[in-house]
Amino acid sequence: MNYLDNSATTKPKQEVLEAFIKVNEQFYANPASLHALGNQAEDLLETARKQLKDLLHMDKVIFTSGGTESNNLALMGTAKSYQHRGRHIVTAQTEHPSVLNSLAALEQQGFEVTRLSVNYAGEIDIDELKNSLRSDTILVSLMHVNNEIGTIHPIAEIAGMLKERRIIFHVDAVQSIGKLTLDPTAMPDLLTLSGHKIHGLKGSGLLAYTGVELQAIQYGGGQEDGIRSGTVSVPNAVALSKAVRLAQPNPQHHQWNQDLRQFFSEFKGVKIVSPKGAAPHILAVAVKGIKGEILVSGLQKESVIVSTSSACSSKSKDTSHVSQAIGLPREFKDGVMRISFGAFTEEQDIISLKRAFQRVYRMIKGV
Repeated sequence: MNYLDNSATTKPKQEVLEAFIKVNEQFYANPASLHALGNQAEDLLETARKQLKDLLHMDKVIFTSGGTESNNLALMGTAKSYQHRGRHIVTAQTEHPSVLNSLAALEQQGFEVTRLSVNYAGEIDIDELKNSLRSDTILVSLMHVNNEIGTIHPIAEIAGMLKERRIIFHVDAVQSIGKLTLDPTAMPDLLTLSGHKIHGLKGSGLLAYTGVELQAIQYGGGQEDGIRSGTVSVPNAVALSKAVRLAQPNPQHHQWNQDLRQFFSEFKGVKIVSPKGAAPHILAVAVKGIKGEILVSGLQKESVIVSTSSACSSKSKDTSHVSQAIGLPREFKDGVMRISFGAFTEEQDIISLKRAFQRVYRMIKGV
């Protein structure tokens, strides 16, 4: 199989798996225990935490089960902690469901949410963001890279603007860590990361933050500074640290992205959805009048794996909220497929995709 669905999940790297297995075998004690084995596990846990804090240029790291939990903790924990200052939050219409649904839940609790519109490229208007800020705005939450079409938000510029206004800034960096470089001098206040998007393990992630006071959204034994109770998985933490340290931008992704843009532009009725300047590891295209599921199924029969949009919502029968927000023409809305590269992607995968798409397109169009 030629796997080109790396924005849904990635194959774990061997080094990550080896680290996970070794810690499970040798450092299996509960890091909260007082005995020597527990102390060893705790030392390993804190080493992983320090490595991640240094890599991300953040003061604190809370280990979680992944991006969804980290986003929930960032939004719910911040809202609870700072509601005395205000109850207004700003986000964008194209955010991940874990952000949009968390904010919808906060609205039920009396918070007010402004959802910024985006243009055809999925970009927010910085002036609209500025004008949306109020004296009672406590939080802005924006993803760095859109998971469906690859749009990049200007995180450093926004971070500087919000810092002047003492508004907390949360960034969902699930699709950018290891693919793009974050400016260490302009980091957000809260940063979400997920292990399985960078050739780590499913069920591992983190919320990193600096200068923010969070309130817990679940309760128990008080682990992770009382923010995220429950026995901490030391193997997951060590494996996550390993995955982040190994993750590096791949210059071939840009080359392949440009190559495929040229390739798809030669087909009548095929629209490139990802904007110019989008993250190089994601390319969304749409075929006029054809459902994305048909494209995915047809390519799978040709041993090429892609997806329709976000894996979190690809089985939903509703049109993608991102496609709706960017105003994708009606005849293309249902025909979006997402191609995404990872560390194991090779030139042959791109060649196979081209050949497979040519066959599937001819079959669908009856040529």
